[in-house]
Amino acid sequence: MTRLTVDIGWRPRGQKRPGFALEIEFDAGAGATILFGPSGAGKTATLRCIAGLERPQRGRIELNGVPFSDAEAGVFLPPEKRGFGVVFQEARLFPHLSVRKNLLYGAPDRKSAALDEIVDLLGVEELLERRTQRLSGGEAQRVAIGRALLRQPRMLLMDEPLANLDPARKEEVLPYLEALTKRAGCPILYVTHSAEEARRLGDRMVRIVAGRVAETGGRELIRPAATR
Repeated sequence: MTRLTVDIGWRPRGQKRPGFALEIEFDAGAGATILFGPSGAGKTATLRCIAGLERPQRGRIELNGVPFSDAEAGVFLPPEKRGFGVVFQEARLFPHLSVRKNLLYGAPDRKSAALDEIVDLLGVEELLERRTQRLSGGEAQRVAIGRALLRQPRMLLMDEPLANLDPARKEEVLPYLEALTKRAGCPILYVTHSAEEARRLGDRMVRIVAGRVAETGGRELIRPAATR
């Protein structure tokens, strides 16, 4: 079973967010772990440290006991060596490629069975030959999620993938994300400030407030004030 262990301290460099400090400790395993809390709490910074896009000044990040980041030992694996799939707020698709070619970009297994499974899971069969400029925001995010999954990641890291979508497009994508958490077989770390997303998608909740883990638990932590 996959086990992610995070115990880190991080401060932004330069004049970015002066006075802010991240001191985070939690574990994540099978299923979907939700990092939730108010905007500016440090959720995205935590995910970026895990992905290797930021370097913690203190502590360790381990996957199954193997350190990806250890500040004291000088260990810091670059993002491409960590084996994570990352989905951002923006889909970041290649505009000159079709949906099919975007999905297969970087995939170690280009066999039709792997592609067919993800296409079915995310409902993008009718989109495969389209260029990405012709996709709606919800369609583009489903393709971005599929591309990340086809890379066969150890864990899928999702940074508020619905944040830039209007309510109708969010409702379009949420059922696919619900199916993903049940069928993909890949552990997910999902960042959101939306109580609805956390409640519908999460197995385990990690509430972050002002750069600290305030509490961990199940869906009972999702209260109206908890994400504001």
